[in-house]
Amino acid sequence: MEIIRDPLWNNVRVDPLALRLVDTPVFQRLRYVRQLGLAFLVYPGATHSRFEHALGAYHLARTTLGMLAERGELSRLPDDEPAIVRAAALLHDVGHYPFSHALEEIGAAHHEQVGRPLVTQGVVAELLARGIGPDAPERVYALIAGQGRSPLQGLISGSLDLDKIEYLKRDALMCGVPYGEIDVDRLINALVVVDDPLTGRPAVALREKGLSALESLLFAKYQMYRNVYWHHAVRSATAMYKRLVDEALRSGAIDVAALTGFTDEGLLHALDACAPSPLLDALRARRLHKRALECPAAEFDESFGDWMVNDRALTMAMEDHLAVECGLGPGELLLDYPAKTQMLGLDLPVLRRSGAVHRLTAAGWEGAINLPTLSEQLYRSARWLRVFVARRVEVPRKQLVRALQRPAEELRAIVDAGERVLG
Repeated sequence: MEIIRDPLWNNVRVDPLALRLVDTPVFQRLRYVRQLGLAFLVYPGATHSRFEHALGAYHLARTTLGMLAERGELSRLPDDEPAIVRAAALLHDVGHYPFSHALEEIGAAHHEQVGRPLVTQGVVAELLARGIGPDAPERVYALIAGQGRSPLQGLISGSLDLDKIEYLKRDALMCGVPYGEIDVDRLINALVVVDDPLTGRPAVALREKGLSALESLLFAKYQMYRNVYWHHAVRSATAMYKRLVDEALRSGAIDVAALTGFTDEGLLHALDACAPSPLLDALRARRLHKRALECPAAEFDESFGDWMVNDRALTMAMEDHLAVECGLGPGELLLDYPAKTQMLGLDLPVLRRSGAVHRLTAAGWEGAINLPTLSEQLYRSARWLRVFVARRVEVPRKQLVRALQRPAEELRAIVDAGERVLG
């Protein structure tokens, strides 16, 4: 075993196969992809990368598997299953784009899809096949994609996966905020393998005594979204980055297929060379667009803003149309409404003290965890519609909010006809 020192988990013990995987170019690129994208422009310590997060997830997988093995929980699993899970924990983020999740918001393929050829072909696949077995690359990828039939799938992708525990703890530490407090030891020691009542197959479950620790995870996630991931200045920088990359892709200056080969700085240098933009200059100098308007999701109905999440072409057309009406130029007014996420989503088996196994979902159960109403309220208080502008201008709030609530088809017709949106 090699020892890697880590500021969060202290000593991370790395087995020979994992060390060979870490040394591949596919994994080494993660050193230069920031875990939190552009959040370092707000929280200066948030320069940590996907590299150390992946090592942390691997460490948690080793720890959890060791605990389960000690208790005899893995006795009915194939002998190579722990090695598959450890590899999946290590490799789960190899498909990430520069600056992490931002480019998925403009319609780029999800990083898990991008990761498929990186895991199932080339040097990584060769190492997995040689170190575990010929079917290892596909089994590892199935876990990463959340499609594995392994009883341990929930450790890699699920309501209580190790990825989530790791990034919440690490992100809070590196940002210097107290919001990521999770009772990790209690959570891991409350994990057990049971027969899932929904499928009848073995699956990772949580002992009932771990429910309070699970609540700590859910609220940590909410607080991190509200205060870090969806912080207004982080979202402004992200909106600027999305716009400048989108323009480069649409003009043909950058090929979407090349995106996953770039590091953060590598992509910025490429954009500077082939698609120079005032937005890029502003990002590098931290001249972020300012809020001209912001409204919480609670002010709108459930379907509001779907077009801002799903129709990137209409969103960009609306940005430029509104910019002209407000006396601004292209790219100087940006719309931001984060894609809806399962912030407090729950779906996992729980082993009750009585010995019965119940499925815990967002509907909860009386007297244990009851999150449906609270979950929606917390979510809607964290998600905000924001309009960012490069220069201070008067933006008619009521007219703008009313305009953005119009159906997508109506807005598209107005833009195509060159009519005013704000009346």
